[in-house]
Order: sequence, then C-alpha cells, then structure tokens
Amino acid sequence: MTAVGDVRLIDVTLRDAHQCLWATRMTTAMMRPMSSALDDAGFEAIDLVGGAVFDVCVRYLREDPWERMRILSEWIPKTPLIIHTRGQSLFTFEFFPDDVVSLSAERFAANGMRYHTPYDALNDIRNLEIPITEAKRHGLTVVPGIVFTESPVHTNDYYIEKTKQVMALGVDGIFIKDPSGLLRPERAKTLVRSMKAEMGDMQLQLHSHCLSGLAPYTALCAVQNGVEVVHTATAPLANGASHPSTQGVTKNLRRMGYNIDIDLAKIDEVADVIKFIAAKEEKPLGEIAGYDAFHFHHQVAGGMISNLEYQLSTVGLADRLDDILQEAGNVRADLGYPIVVSPFAQYIITQSVLNV
Repeated sequence: MTAVGDVRLIDVTLRDAHQCLWATRMTTAMMRPMSSALDDAGFEAIDLVGGAVFDVCVRYLREDPWERMRILSEWIPKTPLIIHTRGQSLFTFEFFPDDVVSLSAERFAANGMRYHTPYDALNDIRNLEIPITEAKRHGLTVVPGIVFTESPVHTNDYYIEKTKQVMALGVDGIFIKDPSGLLRPERAKTLVRSMKAEMGDMQLQLHSHCLSGLAPYTALCAVQNGVEVVHTATAPLANGASHPSTQGVTKNLRRMGYNIDIDLAKIDEVADVIKFIAAKEEKPLGEIAGYDAFHFHHQVAGGMISNLEYQLSTVGLADRLDDILQEAGNVRADLGYPIVVSPFAQYIITQSVLNV
C-alpha cells in the first residue's frame, strides 16, 4: 500500500496509563525494566509526571517525584520526557502564584524534563500563559492541551477560538485532551478539520481515553482528518479507562497506509514486563470497554474512575457507584456544564456523593 503520511506516537504507559488502571501506583522501580525498550521504540515523547503523580508519590508510595524525573531521564536519555501540569494549578487544585509557576518551569528543566503539556480545566488561557512562556524560556517543547467535552456550549466555534488564543502564546503544537473519551468519530472529523484550518503546519495531537469504547477508532478518524500525533499506551495497560493500545493503533494505521516509526518488538518487551508486575502485585489489566451511552451522561474521566471505585469501597459505598454517577450528570448540568476533568471532576463527584 502506498504510504499516505507520517504519524508519530506519544507513550503514556509510565504516567496516564497506570494512573487510570492502577490508581497511579506504578513505582519508579517498576519502570526500570521497561524504560530502555520504551526509549528505543521510537516515540515522539514519553509521558512521565503529572499532578496525580506528585500526590500519590508523596502520600502513598513514599517517593520523591523530582527524583523520579532525575532517575528516568538517565534511564531514558534519547526520548523527551513529558511533565504534564494543570496550568496555573501545577500539582494540586489550588492556583499557584506566577513566581512559583515560573520557578517550577525552571526546576522541570533542571530535573531532566524536555517536553511540557499544560492544560487548564476550564480552557482559561490566562492560566496557561506563564506555564507556556516560562517552559519555552527554559528550552522545553511546549504542547498545551485544549480540553474536550460534549455539551450545548462546547461547539466547534468554541474550540476554534481557544485554538487561536493558544497559538498566540507561541506554542510548538496543541493536543486535544479528551479525558473522558467523549470524542466521537463523526465529531473528530469536523473538530480536527476546524482546528487544523487555523493551525496550518503546527502539529495537532490527540489524547483520548477508552471509557466510551470509541477512542481506538476515533484516533484513526482523527488522523485521517489531520492529527499528526496520537497518545497511546502499551497493552496490557491500554483500554478500559486508559488509552488506545500502541500495538493496535500502530497496526491499524499501517494498514491504512501511514508510516509509523515504532518498533513493536520493543513494545512487546514492555508488555511482558507489565504482565509480570501485574501478576506479582495483583494489579488489573485494561479490558476493552463496550459502548455505554451512560458514560456520556456522567462523563467521569479516566484517572478518576479507579480512584473513585477504591474510595467508595473504603467507606462501604461501592454498591452506590451507578447512583453517584447518575447524580454527577445532574450536578454538572446544574453548574453550567464544566468539563469533567481535575479539579472539577472532584468537585462534581464530591457533591454527587453528598447528594446520594
């Protein structure tokens, strides 16, 4: 088949994948046996640290997240490592002063991070200005996320305007952040075309979770309409609340005629390590999700599902999960359709638990 273009992949195995399926409980030591293979696989970048990683490292794993950056930058010297932040909120749900955000960018660079993917939960561009400009000043590649959701107010025109505002900050690219897997194939076609019409040659990426079961196919449709980079996870830490699998996306896009410079033999090595760790530590593996229309009602994001189920079980409310998710959709509508991503996911779910 004649090649129709090049597509790059970003790996999320070391951050978002285990955040979604293992409640962010992958330790730095677990990353050691898979780091070299990931570095050699041919990724655009590798997602390593985000807000939840800071929280869980300190509270539960008794690890230093800054040390994780330093260690992994030695284990993975060739592929840029990603620091993913909540914009002006950085690691928590509170807003940090500009000078702290500026200092953090300097520290990210000093500790080996070379790629920054900030986002703001409300797509408030003011909260991206300092993270973007400061990361650029310290030499990081900066690709901010514009958060996607489905609602009466989040139209393509809304996303076109946000695209223009982000581009004006001098970024290296933009990624569509779809934390709840709400981007349908038919919407991906029109949204990607609309954004690319404004972006021109600037790189557009897709970061989508598999909660609705649509993300693997949506990714293919997005590429056909202009997306150049797709975020994927190594199976068996793919699917479910996680991301499309690197193996599946690579094979499907190659069949469609795209060039993808990914060494799947290296990915198979990583998959074997993950299976071994999961069996030893009794951790779950991702399962392909069937389409569930209920998901589009509550829209709870990937990183929150596993944590919510665990927290409910600790207080004897595991059997009320569906009731709480039903109420979450009602609470979101009452609040004017905020995007169900941190910190608003936590606000909505907390209120829903109290209501139920």
